[in-house]
Amino acid sequence: MTDSKTAWITQEINSLKEQGLFTHIRTLSSPQGAWLVVDGKRVLNFSSNNYLGLANHPRLIKAAKKAMDQYGLGPTAVRTIAGTMDLHLELERRLARFKGVEAAITFQSGFTANLATIPAMVGKDDFVFSDRLNHASIIDGCRLSRAEIIAYAHNDPDDLRKQIEAAPKTGRRLIVSDGVFSMDGDIAPLPALYEIAQEYGIPLMVDDAHGEGVLGKGGRGIVDHFGLHGKVDIEVGTLSKAFGVVGGIVAGKQDIIDWLRQRGRPFLFSSAMTVPDVAACLAAVDLLEESTELVDRLWSNADTFKTGMKELGFNTGQTQTPIVPVMLGEATLAQQFSRRLFEEGVFAMAIGFPTVARGMARIRVMNSATHSKDDLDLALQTFAKVGRELGVI
Repeated sequence: MTDSKTAWITQEINSLKEQGLFTHIRTLSSPQGAWLVVDGKRVLNFSSNNYLGLANHPRLIKAAKKAMDQYGLGPTAVRTIAGTMDLHLELERRLARFKGVEAAITFQSGFTANLATIPAMVGKDDFVFSDRLNHASIIDGCRLSRAEIIAYAHNDPDDLRKQIEAAPKTGRRLIVSDGVFSMDGDIAPLPALYEIAQEYGIPLMVDDAHGEGVLGKGGRGIVDHFGLHGKVDIEVGTLSKAFGVVGGIVAGKQDIIDWLRQRGRPFLFSSAMTVPDVAACLAAVDLLEESTELVDRLWSNADTFKTGMKELGFNTGQTQTPIVPVMLGEATLAQQFSRRLFEEGVFAMAIGFPTVARGMARIRVMNSATHSKDDLDLALQTFAKVGRELGVI
């Protein structure tokens, strides 16, 4: 029996199913890695953000277990009352050193890091200049701030300049861009954004969620990649992708980090990262500081896969990173392609509206340092088989 109060939800769900936009969530019953058990089937994994294979790394697991024996599990309180442990402060010191910045602060996730930072920097009667393809967490942070959001054309410094010139000169202002755009794998033109920020005296914020552990020397991120240390005011990142754990980070100038400790609402009103998470993240920093081997392997694997896909005739968009969008157009085709890949033993998810624009559906392939040459060969063979079967190539 349908509840009249929520009948509209049933109608919306049915509409999503009819359009091929209803998301069916698969279930994992194995650790993250090159191979997974998904819905009871062993499949080759190209869906996870486990860029470096750290989600199941023995050193991270050992560090988490050791910390639990010493500290227990959870902080049980917000950071400002009784939830800040010396482990939290040590992670923040280590991350600041790793990133080459004055200070860093951690949050429960990369999403909450954006929700904390943007409303602390701008408010009502202020302005945010935001790349049109920025992540949902940036968009939501802008909305929460109540500042006016002025979108500029994707990765277009000239349009950013035009929007700044046309906007009122009153109030505080902020320029914000993703570093690596997660659906297309392209990189923000950060040097040009920095020059514009300097010219107009506007703070510059970059969300480096898919650059942490991927770009720069040993995964130090997009600022290191472009040699802009000390020039980008705010770097937001996540510890749940390349770092293999969970959590968010904001890094940058000391006064901005101090301000977030006073006004970052997820910091003030939600409990901190748990003990094993913090300890595992510290172990991840150790690994990345010791060697660039995992990052180098990630990029080598990505180059092999991208070259193979282009030779097969697939459209992989504008990617500049290990993220490889296999452009298919319609959501129904993307979902059919993903299902056939899964049946053939490859796990790569379809991405459609509203995550990407209508008509821009794709399979998003996430490369990893954990993939072997045989894994990559098998993936390319499977994509070729399904691509020909469905008339994509």
